[in-house]
Amino acid sequence: MSANDRIPAPAESGGRMPRQIPYIIGNEACERFSFYGMRNILTPFLITSLLLYLPVAERAGIAKDVFHTFVIGVYFFPLLGGWISDRFFGKYHTVLWLSLLYCVGHACLAVFEDNRTGFYAGLFLIALGSGGIKPLVSAFVGDQFDQSNKAMAKVVYDAFYWTINFGSFFASLLMPRILASWGPAWAFGIPGILMFIATVIFWSGRKKYVHVPPTPRDPHSLMHVARSALLAPGKGRSGLALAAIGGALAIAMFAAWAISPAWWPEHFNFVITFCLALGVFILFGGMGTSMQLERARGLHPDAAVDGVRAVLRILIVFAIVTPFWSLFDQKASTWILQGNVMVMPHDAWWWPSWLVQKPAQMQALNPLLVMLLIPFNNIVLYPFLRKLGFKVTALRRMGWGIAFSGFAWIAAALIQLSIDGGTPTSIAWQVLPYALLTFGEVLVSATGLEFAYSQAPESMKGTIMSFWMLSVTFGNLWVLLTNAAIRNDTVSGMVAQSGLSEAAFLMFFFAAFALLAALVFAWYAKRYPLADHYRAV
Repeated sequence: MSANDRIPAPAESGGRMPRQIPYIIGNEACERFSFYGMRNILTPFLITSLLLYLPVAERAGIAKDVFHTFVIGVYFFPLLGGWISDRFFGKYHTVLWLSLLYCVGHACLAVFEDNRTGFYAGLFLIALGSGGIKPLVSAFVGDQFDQSNKAMAKVVYDAFYWTINFGSFFASLLMPRILASWGPAWAFGIPGILMFIATVIFWSGRKKYVHVPPTPRDPHSLMHVARSALLAPGKGRSGLALAAIGGALAIAMFAAWAISPAWWPEHFNFVITFCLALGVFILFGGMGTSMQLERARGLHPDAAVDGVRAVLRILIVFAIVTPFWSLFDQKASTWILQGNVMVMPHDAWWWPSWLVQKPAQMQALNPLLVMLLIPFNNIVLYPFLRKLGFKVTALRRMGWGIAFSGFAWIAAALIQLSIDGGTPTSIAWQVLPYALLTFGEVLVSATGLEFAYSQAPESMKGTIMSFWMLSVTFGNLWVLLTNAAIRNDTVSGMVAQSGLSEAAFLMFFFAAFALLAALVFAWYAKRYPLADHYRAV
């Protein structure tokens, strides 16, 4: 059987919604609730329970390290899940087996609520399971459609996106209350039960699914083309030398981490070192490949070589977007820590005290606003801007999205100044930074994959999805690097001299980081050679 042959599901009449889709949607709804349910209470639990052995002043910083290390894993493991699926087991079996590990991870969180080793093992398994299935479930949906009913696929993908935000909204509202009222065993156990239900639902549809078998080794993949470009004979080897320097630097970083010489930063742990080494390898390898890419022509089809060129250009866009993710994911760490010292306005008539009682519940604003902003942008904002003569391109939306994340953090920093000044500050003020950040998210996240899909040739679209998720990993790496730097005596002395608290200083820093990235993005966007690789009708 060839790689493109399908194992068909039971016959369907043309144009109808496949019978197996409800199983996948049900799985997604339960899985997303389970993931966001545990993710959104992780920081509060760490500070109030697992990290009590630490001095009070250190708990917030360590909690942020744990949280962002976890997120790094969630968005790194899609590379592993996609590779296992494509080369060995196929999407269905990979999703099923990783989902079982996912369930074991949740069980570890519930059982080892007072055991750091067991709890961190649970986080690792959840990152592996959640990250591993992340690129597969949506692709598995696409496998269920053919030419007769492909128009129905958009309805299902819309339902997917709605389900993600629906699960996130209710998880953000309910789980902080359950953590406070019932304790961590139930707060982490309930998401585990839902993940088990998600796995059972997915397994129940096994006889109805369309199964696409794993693909054979592609001799014209990105890695094969890059290797040919670097190693093919020709005049000058500057590209190969640059790639070799990147490889040597990556190895040197691991050696420095293992040996820990005096000059190696004390707080650069394995995760930071690994991500830095990976970043250096991609940067130098990509630059070297670009310099010698034309040497791969003749050894590979022109389409494959042009596809690698397109991917390398898109990677620059993704790299500039990484500061956005460093700001976005801190809403579940830094902003919760800020909310913990703010005033809950229960005496105000307009405050829903019956619903919102914990600072972590403010995260529910994000999915709620996403569900409101996407139709508003598409129906009202974008048509209005077009009437005014503004071209609402994908690159412009992404650039402004990065800028709005910077504005959100300016708002958060101003709130922090009020708190630091001793003024009792209502947590309702956090609505403003949440609104600005969510608007930025819609412009960046909802647009980024659309842009990448249009720019990447068909053979490289899966590769682009993996790199897009990897950009989130590097965004969270910025947070870990900042946390490590702030523990340095020289840096902490600079913060003290600024007259700002550490929290306010970091908020202004991240705001400036995002605004600078937005300027760089705008500069690069003007020079980006747009392509159109949508599939022909």
